[in-house]
Amino acid sequence: MTELVLIGGGRMGEALLAGLLGASWAAPDELAVVEPVADRRQELAERYRGVRIEAEAQDVRAAGAVVAVKPGDVPGACAALAETGVQRVLSIAAGVTIATIEAALPDGVAVVRAMPNTPALVGAGAAAIAPGTTADHHDLAWAEEVLGAVGSVVRVEEKLLDAVTGLSGSGPAYVFLMAEALIDAGVLVGLPRAVSATLAVQTLLGSARMLAETGDGPEALRAAVTSPGGTTAAGLRVLEQAGLRAAILDAVDAATRRSRELGAG
Repeated sequence: MTELVLIGGGRMGEALLAGLLGASWAAPDELAVVEPVADRRQELAERYRGVRIEAEAQDVRAAGAVVAVKPGDVPGACAALAETGVQRVLSIAAGVTIATIEAALPDGVAVVRAMPNTPALVGAGAAAIAPGTTADHHDLAWAEEVLGAVGSVVRVEEKLLDAVTGLSGSGPAYVFLMAEALIDAGVLVGLPRAVSATLAVQTLLGSARMLAETGDGPEALRAAVTSPGGTTAAGLRVLEQAGLRAAILDAVDAATRRSRELGAG
């Protein structure tokens, strides 16, 4: 029996596969991918030698499965998994509830629902997981190991996954918009675009590392770079006057509400 099968060989499915192999979570012959598109199967087979690549979930018997398909395809994927003897299922499909997943699986299959984000593609993702009705701490630990291969993982109740979507799920787009604005601002004040892009991206990367590695909160780090009457203070005053903080609050709130709407639909 295969250790883990990934249902869906798209970008997130491949990111998990690469992360699991890179972390030596399992050997290549202990992993499988189910991907219906023939060209994509060929691509994955050439890139990940030793990993079993199949067109149908029914062809793979696995102890655990990750469902990484489009939300509308989740019930069908789970119905196919029901025939494989799977014992645990981790779903990373946005908006698909635990109740929907459990209804498509045999009784007793442990379900964990997750909300990852796209930085998982570079091994720097942020994900939240929520347990199904029969999932215990062993199942949650298993899901943390799988998603931990491509980033950080936190545990929440399912009702909070919409808020996770609004913050970290949609959050990369907010950061990318900030990067665009910083690059354009650098050009506005006279920098060549390539130079502005290099400085802006490294500024974002370095600032994120400081938040993650120094142990200081954002308020303390901001205060440390803001001298009284200095350039940073002048810039921050403009951002506060423009309502940047309120706009970010509203953006996360709007994305959270939209996630609830999509889930209900």
